[in-house]
Amino acid sequence: MSSGGGTTVLWRPTGPAELELVRGSGWRAWPPRLPDQPIFYPVLNEEYAVMIARDWNVPSSGVGYVTRFNVESEFLRRYPVRQAGGRTILELWVPAEELAEFNAHIVGLIEVVREFR
Repeated sequence: MSSGGGTTVLWRPTGPAELELVRGSGWRAWPPRLPDQPIFYPVLNEEYAVMIARDWNVPSSGVGYVTRFNVESEFLRRYPVRQAGGRTILELWVPAEELAEFNAHIVGLIEVVREFR
């Protein structure tokens, strides 16, 4: 995890519905998970987020976005880094019931950095 000034940069690939809810929060929070989504998965590098946005979100909903945001590094220590495939396919698993607390530790705004159609 790249840390600087007490925060860690995370990325999240997302589709248009979730992005609209993030926009509704003033770009400050991720929406609550749906019943079939017990875990929120932010990822640790932009390349992995691009791969998901391009290869999964675009076929699923016509558009895929890559977002970037900062979270307090100290808070993130509670979530072990999970390797979901290759050595750069790294993500955090945040239980849905902890997402409000996770959102409270976001520093600054969630920003869209890439878009695929």
